[in-house]
Parts: sequence; C-alpha cells; structure tokens
Amino acid sequence: MDHVQERIETFVLDQLLLGDADRMPAHGDSLIETGVIDSTGVLELIEFLEAEFGIRVADDETVPGNLDGIERLAAFVERKTAR
Repeated sequence: MDHVQERIETFVLDQLLLGDADRMPAHGDSLIETGVIDSTGVLELIEFLEAEFGIRVADDETVPGNLDGIERLAAFVERKTAR
C-alpha cells in the first residue's frame, strides 16, 4: 500500500495543493474538512484514480468512506485492485 499511498500523496500535493506542502493534510485527515478538495477536485481525483490504477470508481463508491482522506483512498484502491 505504500506505493499507492505515495502516488496519491503526490497527486494531492501537485494537483490539488499546487505544490503547497504546508497545506498537506495528515494521512487520516479529511480532504474536504481541511479544504484540500471540493466537488471539482473530487472529479479530478476520480479521473486520476481510474487512470493511475486502472480501476473504475462506480457512482455508489463516491462516498467519504472511500475518497475522503489519503489513508481511505489508498485502502479503497487496494480493495479495488485486489479483485
């Protein structure tokens, strides 16, 4: 999972925070509550996950339990790629 988490962190830092490492949330923090991501960012994030990891994010999977936090995102990708 370390590789997956690193790729997600890089995306968050480069694309959502535009390189502002001071705003990088802790792994367990909510991306929404910390102001890192909004509805447009969620769409970008889903596109990234699908392209980067070769997964499909279904509409019913776009919930905070899967997508709101680096740890949750990495666990979600791991579950999806383990199938």
